[in-house]
Amino acid sequence: MKVEIWSDIMCPFCYIGKRRFEEALGKFEDHNNIAIEWKSFQLDPTIQPAPGKNVYEYLAERKGISYEQSEQMHERVIAMAKDAGLEYNFDKAIIANSYDAHRLIQLAKKNKLGDAAEERLFKAYFTEGKDFGNHETLAQIGKEIGLDENKVRQALATNEFSNEVDADIYEAQQIGVRGVPFFVFNRRYAVSGAQASDTFLDVLNKSFAEWKKENPLQQLNITEGEVCEPGSDC
Repeated sequence: MKVEIWSDIMCPFCYIGKRRFEEALGKFEDHNNIAIEWKSFQLDPTIQPAPGKNVYEYLAERKGISYEQSEQMHERVIAMAKDAGLEYNFDKAIIANSYDAHRLIQLAKKNKLGDAAEERLFKAYFTEGKDFGNHETLAQIGKEIGLDENKVRQALATNEFSNEVDADIYEAQQIGVRGVPFFVFNRRYAVSGAQASDTFLDVLNKSFAEWKKENPLQQLNITEGEVCEPGSDC
């Protein structure tokens, strides 16, 4: 059964939601029968680099509040992240447009490394303070998760995988995604936000039971013959 997840790398609740979903998946008996597909989404397609400014400063200016107020706004998110086993360092986070990072994710998806790309990019942004707007940084991240570094550079130097990113964003608009993270289960059920792991587990159980009923295993009529079995003397 497929679970599709719309997410943006610069969304703090998306990383937390990923962990909570993973916790639920770890408790789900049929986790080996779940296929996860990450989908691109941009919270702010117009965002521009802000050299020398961290997230606190950027949001303080944007919202017309003090630096201290901006810090206080993020305290709850930092606590939520810590509870999920994550370390958020907003004072290190670099303001950048996430579009090219999404193109890297699409390349990774093509090589069955979509989840690895999401995980590494989240950590790079929220914990390590790396600039995902920088192509060399993205090339290094691609190499770390098992992609060919030169192929990453080549893709980023062109418009490759832009169509895939745009298609995900358009699809999100069509199905009514207003914020991320947004989890879609078998195109029947959806969970919006970084919900508790028990909520994810409940929806997994419900949606998978329906999927399994609609997709029963086919029993084969077997004509028996001489075979080699595991542990035999063949």
